[in-house]
Amino acid sequence: MKEIYHALGLHFHQPLGNLLALHRQEKERWEARQILLAYDRPTRLIEGWADKARLHFSFSGTLLKQLADPVVRETFGDIVNLAELLDRYRHGPFEIVGSGLYHPVYPLTPEADWDAQTEMWLGLGRHLLGRARFQGFWPPEMGFCMEMIPLLARHGFRYVLVDCYYIKPKRPMRWEELRYRPHIARQGGAEIIVIPRDRELSDAQLSGMDPGWFEHEVVQRTKWCDFPALVTTWTDGDNGGWFRTTDISSGFWGGFYLPTLQRRREDKLAYQPIHIPEFLDRFPPADEVEIHRGAWNTGHHWGGDFMQWTGSLLQKKGWDEVRNASRYYREVQRAFEKGKAALKDEAEVRQMIVEAFDCILRAETSCNFYWGSSWVHKSFDDLERAYHLLDMAKAKLAVGAPR
Repeated sequence: MKEIYHALGLHFHQPLGNLLALHRQEKERWEARQILLAYDRPTRLIEGWADKARLHFSFSGTLLKQLADPVVRETFGDIVNLAELLDRYRHGPFEIVGSGLYHPVYPLTPEADWDAQTEMWLGLGRHLLGRARFQGFWPPEMGFCMEMIPLLARHGFRYVLVDCYYIKPKRPMRWEELRYRPHIARQGGAEIIVIPRDRELSDAQLSGMDPGWFEHEVVQRTKWCDFPALVTTWTDGDNGGWFRTTDISSGFWGGFYLPTLQRRREDKLAYQPIHIPEFLDRFPPADEVEIHRGAWNTGHHWGGDFMQWTGSLLQKKGWDEVRNASRYYREVQRAFEKGKAALKDEAEVRQMIVEAFDCILRAETSCNFYWGSSWVHKSFDDLERAYHLLDMAKAKLAVGAPR
């Protein structure tokens, strides 16, 4: 029998402060309720299915911050106990992958900030999700470039999810080879395993699909595979009625996932659900590829040119200011390290610089740039605060400098 495996992933993300913002608007409170129930639902519906369920989840850092916020927990306590929800993710049969703290599109943000975005997510993820290590990495918006490979390797990641459209083989590969087996990518003496995400099947997963149709499609797409095939689908798991509906039978979990698990339990399913690390342990990759810069497809753009985040004049200006602020932060940080011994208020100045850097990282949030020019002002607000703090710190350093 042909070996066909399916790795199913869901991405959970909310812009920073969005849950409370929805709650404050009476007409939007139902939306906040639906979102929180979308996070709660998978941990409950797979009870009794741990032997068959194989799920992957990615949590944005901005969402994790909200799930840990005492005000958010108290506000929505009548809907979901968020402490218990996170505990179920800690102990459930799930593969949870890492990401960036403020959900940045890495190829668009200053490379000097990549370590901080990644390290801070890892600290938060370890604390809230109970993992000592995260083997996989979900690039926010699937924004990936080869320059990220040394970063990911340095932080201990084993594999990264990449949209199949951007994989460039180093040897001739058939269509199904490129999409349905892991590869190796190398940059700067470091390497990472690349897991191709099937774009079309992922689009179907997001929109709503019949389990019989999906099984047939998987079989047809992999019929020429003369190797163990890994079909990977990954989508948002908290957007759209397919995931948010409270009528379980008509949504993703009741309409697709549970019937799939039942067929698996009856040994009637043509493919096997699997966690990516298990597949890699059994079938290590050998072929090397390169990856073109790109992001996942959105409702308006295909992702390869990042137009969703860079298309307007204001978006471009926003990215210019992000880069300028990042450089200015490092200028002030270097001056602080050089002159801190002469400061009477070293702790105060240090705190100014730390807070300014957090503002810059927050300004890099992908959502600020996703909606055309509509939300870029959120980035400018954070950058203005960062400049103010850095200017004050620089002034204090000038006063404290020896003459």
